[in-house]
Amino acid sequence: MKLWRTFLAGAALAVLASTAQAQDISNLPRKETVIIENPEGTVKNPGWFNIWVNGGGGLSTGLQQLTMDTLWYIDPDQGIDGPWYNSLAAEKPIYNADFSEMTVKLRKGMYWSDGVEFTADDVVYTVQTQIDHPGMVWSPLLAVSVDSIKATDPYTVVFKLKKPNSRFHALFTVRWNAIWIMPKHVFEKVEDPLKFDFANPISISAYKLKNYDPQGKWYIWEKREDWQRTPLGLIGEPGPKYAAYVDGGPPDKKTIAQLKHELDIIHDNTPEGMFTLVEQSKSLATWFKGFPYAHPDPTLPAVIFNTQKAPFDNADVRWALALLMDIKAIDLASYRGAATLSAIGVPPTGVAMPTYQAPMQEWLKNFELDTGKSKIKPYDPTIPSQIADMLRKQPKFKDQIPTDQTAIDNQFGYGWWKPNPKAAGELLERAGFKKSGNQWLQPDGQPFRIRLTVEGDSRSVFTRAGTLITQQWKQFGIDAKALPTTNPWQPMQAGDFDAAIAWSVETWGGDADMSFFLDSWHSSFVAKPGEVQPARNWQRWSSPELDKIIEGIRGISFDDPKGVDYGMDYLKLVVKEMPTIPMMSYNVFASMDTTYWTGYPTFPDDPYTDPVPNWGNSRLMMVKLRPTQP
Repeated sequence: MKLWRTFLAGAALAVLASTAQAQDISNLPRKETVIIENPEGTVKNPGWFNIWVNGGGGLSTGLQQLTMDTLWYIDPDQGIDGPWYNSLAAEKPIYNADFSEMTVKLRKGMYWSDGVEFTADDVVYTVQTQIDHPGMVWSPLLAVSVDSIKATDPYTVVFKLKKPNSRFHALFTVRWNAIWIMPKHVFEKVEDPLKFDFANPISISAYKLKNYDPQGKWYIWEKREDWQRTPLGLIGEPGPKYAAYVDGGPPDKKTIAQLKHELDIIHDNTPEGMFTLVEQSKSLATWFKGFPYAHPDPTLPAVIFNTQKAPFDNADVRWALALLMDIKAIDLASYRGAATLSAIGVPPTGVAMPTYQAPMQEWLKNFELDTGKSKIKPYDPTIPSQIADMLRKQPKFKDQIPTDQTAIDNQFGYGWWKPNPKAAGELLERAGFKKSGNQWLQPDGQPFRIRLTVEGDSRSVFTRAGTLITQQWKQFGIDAKALPTTNPWQPMQAGDFDAAIAWSVETWGGDADMSFFLDSWHSSFVAKPGEVQPARNWQRWSSPELDKIIEGIRGISFDDPKGVDYGMDYLKLVVKEMPTIPMMSYNVFASMDTTYWTGYPTFPDDPYTDPVPNWGNSRLMMVKLRPTQP
């Protein structure tokens, strides 16, 4: 920590010259301005605001959070008045009996920032334009789903679907983002919406663009005078008059900036950066008041196998690799102990904790794994408590580690798999492997080789985890190595990988329905070897049993309690088959400075939304933030 402090002190002068504190931002009234890190950093094409076309512009500049809007939101956490809320829609989606038609009732009295009223024509235009222009972001999903769309009156839209789909509304429901509604009166005057930059974008939410850096390092948004005529304004008046989204720079710079009260919200930090803020800042707010501080996002980092590639197509091999992993060591190496563990295929966060994680504990404790030579119970519910005990022995953390079991469960997770090299060897032997000296050989006599793709410096927490995992496999006699790459998603999409540290599970967080990711795991979406895989099922795994679960979910309404039963069936299936090795939630070290603003979301006091500021739901922070200083 002394070295870290010395480095921070040495870097302080550099921060003063940071372009994130450019003149236009520094001239804003500080007591009326919230300054937020944009994790995109410097935006390549800063003048591109056409969010419906990938033109190199930024999404998390405040564009999707503060100016865009759509029909519904599901908050990843508790929400202000429950996780679900109607935004441009006046009520929940209305389906017919077989889910082949969806009717949407829209709010009246909502206005674009140029004074034009929002109506059903905007929704119809948004959908039809993207269907008619295949290069737009949501074109493929809309084209494959929508048979026709029409406005039956200025505030009613009727979708006729090409096939029944009880989750069609998810396309217009924000988790992180969704299909944002286009202003018809602007885009209908444009010759080609694919080439239109949407400069000086008009807004349908409570803020509008004030200015931005031509170099792409900062964006400033100003509260609309008529903020009441927006869906966000119906929730409450936003506190900040101005919101500035900036390139915070590397961890040392943004850490210093927050210590100097020049950066109100850090999107994410290294564990070391967060620990420095905890030690040195007297005005710090974090999701958890104590260790591990970070917000567990509804995303599940895991070891993802290419199950179309031998020997990863064999569940015995996948289970063997899981039993060679020491999650305590992985947690300490990656998150410095600040991870929230999950042994099952759902993130340990939000509504999943009481709905799935806690109820699954008894089943997990009794779960038996047959290795062919023995039967074992691999689950260890004490691992999170062991990690908490280890951290409690460190002087800087001892007073911040909970002793209450419920708090430990919430902050560190419920349990994980016990390392068991003996059982791992038995599983490999049943799969036809043999050990020659200190090296495991595959059934064809070739050395068992694994290249584990990681993201390098761009996501150092997972790179640390992957490096240690491969070391653990190597110690067992497997030729394993972590393979850094700047973009692991590309080889996963192409199927050109053995295994990777990434995620293929992303849940709503605030709702127990698993269709957000699970529908994409249906066998009909699995690409053939060598072909590009559609999003999310990067493991390319399929199962007739899984298809039945997915098809069962498709046949019931979003609110049907049977959905949780199907979710449980899925969780038990993936424990048995282990198509990925779930590890932990994506804990994000978001930190908030209270020098100028209070009202940030924290757990358990007021977990109304995800504090990570690139989420579309983070707009809720604006109506909760209030100035600290008069």
